[in-house]
Amino acid sequence: MNRWTHVDETGQGVRMVDVSAKPVTRRRAWAEGYVRMSESTRRRLQTEGSPKGPILETARLAGIQAAKQTGWLIPLCHPLPLDEVRVEFEWTDEGLRVEAFVQAEARTGVEMEALTAVAVACLTVYDMCKAVDRSMTITDVRLLRKEGGRSGSVQIGEPRRIPPT
Repeated sequence: MNRWTHVDETGQGVRMVDVSAKPVTRRRAWAEGYVRMSESTRRRLQTEGSPKGPILETARLAGIQAAKQTGWLIPLCHPLPLDEVRVEFEWTDEGLRVEAFVQAEARTGVEMEALTAVAVACLTVYDMCKAVDRSMTITDVRLLRKEGGRSGSVQIGEPRRIPPT
């Protein structure tokens, strides 16, 4: 059984994992999440936009910025120099699907950065639309795929907007 990596040998104290012995490799991760909203809100955003400005572009920028700040937001998460962050959107019957891709040459993975990008992009859409739709929900934020490192590739779901290359 694997042990918890962020807990010391006694099981009592938390610690940042020492990654200094790991080789630097290309790390990539994809994540997704959804903002569920009423049909009228979805249609309104698609056709009229918002008086608050370009919601999807604002959410894209928020997601990118969040990925870059992950090491400061999540305790014990290593700050990483990211090489690429992309955030894409897809309209669905139930609202908006958000997908993020993050890439870095690093000693540790970028899954947390991809998940953070999705979560903050979803929160930004929620914040900018809450005045017209109080019933919105953010759901199913999850890792889709990761590549690189000791465990290699792990596929949980299928990236749709940002395909693996």
